[in-house]
Amino acid sequence: MQGADQGTNGELDGAGLRIGIVRARFNEALTAASVKACLAELDRLEVEDGDIRHVTVPGALEIPVALKVMADSGDYDALIAIGCVIRGETYHFELVANESGAGVTRVALDHGVPVANAILTCETEAQAWARAEEKGRDAARVAVEMANLLEELS
Repeated sequence: MQGADQGTNGELDGAGLRIGIVRARFNEALTAASVKACLAELDRLEVEDGDIRHVTVPGALEIPVALKVMADSGDYDALIAIGCVIRGETYHFELVANESGAGVTRVALDHGVPVANAILTCETEAQAWARAEEKGRDAARVAVEMANLLEELS
């Protein structure tokens, strides 16, 4: 595990970190844009391609299950959840948004593994597109920062 939290440029340093990414395929174009930005940022932060495992699941509700299995393995310094839930005309939006978020948090707390939550919950597709890439980049930075912090604290 990585112990230093700063790289040579004063940036977060992801060298040596093992990162797991779980991406929902529902709203696939949006989640693909988020994961592309996330992977680019992880590369910029010096996380090696071979230290990243990226899996997909059908939708946001399935993300926590895959995260839990990854966390159970002990193979990852941090995990990233990427999904997109856009409000429709029924209560289903609230259910998916709330339960997927709660599941992501539960995995992090139960396993002591940081999980960056990049599951977009938006009113419209336009809002989701406006946030997709930045949310992916943010998730990469959060994962690296929290992995380094937890290593420092332990």
